[in-house]
Amino acid sequence: MSYPLRAPGPFHVDQIRDGDPYELSNGHPIQCLPTGGNGAGPNGRGFIVLDTDPEAPPAGVDAGIALSGGTLRAPDVAVGIGPEKPGWSTTVPPLVVEYAAEGQDLVDLRKKVDEFLAAGTRFVWVVRLVGERRVEVYERAKAMRTVYAGGQLEAPGVLKNAVPVDALFDRDAAQEAALRNLVQRRGYDSFEDAVQKSVERGREQGIQQGIQQGLRAGLQPLQRQFARRLGRPLTEGETATLLARFDTVGPDRLGDVVLDLTPDALGAWLSYPDAR
Repeated sequence: MSYPLRAPGPFHVDQIRDGDPYELSNGHPIQCLPTGGNGAGPNGRGFIVLDTDPEAPPAGVDAGIALSGGTLRAPDVAVGIGPEKPGWSTTVPPLVVEYAAEGQDLVDLRKKVDEFLAAGTRFVWVVRLVGERRVEVYERAKAMRTVYAGGQLEAPGVLKNAVPVDALFDRDAAQEAALRNLVQRRGYDSFEDAVQKSVERGREQGIQQGIQQGLRAGLQPLQRQFARRLGRPLTEGETATLLARFDTVGPDRLGDVVLDLTPDALGAWLSYPDAR
């Protein structure tokens, strides 16, 4: 929309275009201004923590969500925004996060919370950026409760992991929580578990490489004996067969084979991988 919405409305969500600085509440426009410096960083931190949770549906930032024909809201962070396609989302997110900075319209904020809960959102977290560090938790048909710094936020059925309140404010805490989430998405219990298993895999690979190198080193004298008996170098296939025999039959038995078989019989023996 190339012009400001000066009339009180009502308007329909289809009259608002991507990039317009408006939300709609029951058809009435609400101007959305750019996020200030004290909110821009925390918004991103909240997104990365929630979007990386192992069980969370995809999250979005400032996603336009049409709750009805006359209500269009764009929460700071929404978990479960639905398919990524053009147009406004009509999927009601199960978890919504709003960052309340200085100058926030508290009346509209509470209306926004109520609209999401009425539409089916299970949890609305309001992160207070002014005053004591805290998060207000809203759930339908329940009294609002406040979780302070050092506490944990839970969203059963939406998130696997509890979210530290500090992770919605601090960069280091957010990165630590996101790292925990990411290693769990890869099937590990924790970062320490991922490191330990990586070390174990490296050790096992090193042992196997060492065994193979040892086998090949021990095989070289036998290769020379076989080649001398055959009167020619061994082919790659014959060398592979000999290496397999070295591991399963043993060097002593292979030494007997060299002495017991004629050159023709020895060539035939090397041609059949299952021969003993």
